[in-house]
Amino acid sequence: MAAFDTTPFPLVEMQAVANAQNEWLALIVRVGGHASGAAHGAALQQVFGAPDLLTAVAPLDCIVPLASPALLTPALLALMPPNRVIFAIGAGVLADQALLKQTLALHDQGYRVLLDGQADEGLKLPPALRAVALDCWAGLPLVRGGKYQVLSLFGPHLAYGVDSEARFADCTEAGFEWLAGDWPLHPSPSAKPHDGTSRKRLLALLGLLARDAESRELEQLLKQDPALSYHLLKLVNSAAFALSTQITSFGQAINLLGRRQLQRWLQLLLYARQQPDGMANPLLPLAALRAAQLECLCKLQGGEREDQDLAFMTGVFSLLDVLFGMSMEDIVGALGLAPAAAEALLLREGRLGQQLRLVENGLAEPQQLAALGIDSTQWWQSQLHAYHWAIQVGRNL
Repeated sequence: MAAFDTTPFPLVEMQAVANAQNEWLALIVRVGGHASGAAHGAALQQVFGAPDLLTAVAPLDCIVPLASPALLTPALLALMPPNRVIFAIGAGVLADQALLKQTLALHDQGYRVLLDGQADEGLKLPPALRAVALDCWAGLPLVRGGKYQVLSLFGPHLAYGVDSEARFADCTEAGFEWLAGDWPLHPSPSAKPHDGTSRKRLLALLGLLARDAESRELEQLLKQDPALSYHLLKLVNSAAFALSTQITSFGQAINLLGRRQLQRWLQLLLYARQQPDGMANPLLPLAALRAAQLECLCKLQGGEREDQDLAFMTGVFSLLDVLFGMSMEDIVGALGLAPAAAEALLLREGRLGQQLRLVENGLAEPQQLAALGIDSTQWWQSQLHAYHWAIQVGRNL
């Protein structure tokens, strides 16, 4: 009788890496929590040995943080192609000749390597290891005689823990081309909110969608919002739908998409409105990510189609307070949402609210998943589905 592997799938934390224009370029993939040595290597083997990861997140590359390169066996490296995997290795390897030799060998094999953290004073950086990764949560390092700057001739350099717009600006000025963190959730207090008329129109549109209004009502409101109208027609004529004829009217768009898809895309299109500086809205892929993961979890647990739609909508709407610069209480009050969605958005309570809290955090503890009846494989499947969807949304809107 064949033996079955009962080892649970490792919990994986993934975080998007963007450029200064808020476009996603890569994903940081942290595997195995606090596992180290052989346990960490085994967890990486499971994750990269599964056939789905690199396919699901294409064309984005994966940045894998490691304390040491010692766990990278030939068998493990065979699962991690150099053209898709980047290693962020702790700068402490510079003080250990054996580990430094292994790190340089990775570079010779074609891998891109970031030195994670600051090197000890007096240690010389080999020419092959000039790209850096730095935790900037507490700010950039203090230097004498001026502002901190990363080396300009090498890179790209990664700043993570970038959790405010001010820190984002500091890091880009310092020369970091790749940035990861929660800065989209904490806009500057001086950021210009939506004007009152536009906000009321958007809330009215969301209300129509939430109560499944007639297409004619949607068309009338869409015609009053040129930016949203433009993005809708641009979307349906994009490669995402591969149509043989061009769509030129809202009626055609509504008929083509169907009510269910129209509702979903319009919810996301709220975040795609043109920014004053022309940059992509960093909230758009985050809203898509939350929506897709909540929907997938609902589906994996046997939820009906209506429940899946409600989960998707809750994920999208969970960032409207940041988008509009107003309280979630006022938003929920204006939309007249179903009780389960309102409870989730306002209190993070109920099954949907608890799942939203996990999705927001990005990394779930085993006991949290168990309490909601989610196994580690289902959580992984929902992560992959969500990132795949969010990447596609970012490329098509």
